[in-house]
Amino acid sequence: MENKEDAIIRFSVSLQQNLLDELDNRIIKNGYSSRSELVRDMIRERLVEDSWSRADSEDKGLIVAVVVLIYDHHQRELNQRMIDIQHESHISILCTTHVHLDAHNCLETIILRGKPADIMHLHLEIGGLKGVKFSKLTKASSFESNT
Repeated sequence: MENKEDAIIRFSVSLQQNLLDELDNRIIKNGYSSRSELVRDMIRERLVEDSWSRADSEDKGLIVAVVVLIYDHHQRELNQRMIDIQHESHISILCTTHVHLDAHNCLETIILRGKPADIMHLHLEIGGLKGVKFSKLTKASSFESNT
């Protein structure tokens, strides 16, 4: 017996030609195998964005996110400042991964859980430190707390 969440439902969408052309260009550019695959990803992305907005406006709900950083590990006291920011935040740091890219650069991922505004603040604070060359926040998901 098929789970309702796993069932594939077909529906049609009417688009202007220029939008369909742009959709097809994105399929080719991003390596999607079909229009359906691209549309599913676009819908998922929008649902995550909406869950972030809802959690922020309702002042409840915890969000999961990933911060990716590339930085110069020779920058004086940068590592300690990054750690201090994480410890002083109101966010749960679930996991960090540190990779040495070359003699000067490190890549670090930080997996976070917390309120959207707090996560955005942490991302901007760390991303603005001297020696950070790249900083990207990926909004991943939300979930309801059991408390």
